[in-house]
Amino acid sequence: MPTACRPGSGGEAMGFRVTVYYEDTDMGGIVYHANYLKYIERARSHWVRTLGIDQVALRDEGTVFAVRRVEAEFLASARLDDVLDVTTALVDASGVRVRLEQVVQRGGQALFRAQVELVAIDWRSGAVRRMPAALRALKEPRD
Repeated sequence: MPTACRPGSGGEAMGFRVTVYYEDTDMGGIVYHANYLKYIERARSHWVRTLGIDQVALRDEGTVFAVRRVEAEFLASARLDDVLDVTTALVDASGVRVRLEQVVQRGGQALFRAQVELVAIDWRSGAVRRMPAALRALKEPRD
């Protein structure tokens, strides 16, 4: 279940809670490495939704988000039944891209950290498009 925290341009992090289930682990009960990418994807989707962006409506208009780059660091292992907190924080934004830092933690201990760059694309042609206004506005100072 997500935790409440409004994303913003001031480096505030949006929290999202994930529980590790059996399907997430290997035979030893340790989270399979690719599942961290799934956890941060869910947290990013929640972050975007919290900004008021309807990804279904955006897709119907021809625009989807694509991950352009991920730089990941595996720090420690999560295990079966762990409750994990995934934070998503804005690093920077421009008209055509957004960079985020995402961290997966257990009890305050960082287990996985990633820098993720997103772009908006026309899903039919693959051409880069401008980010939705709600994302472009994140780089602007707020009063």
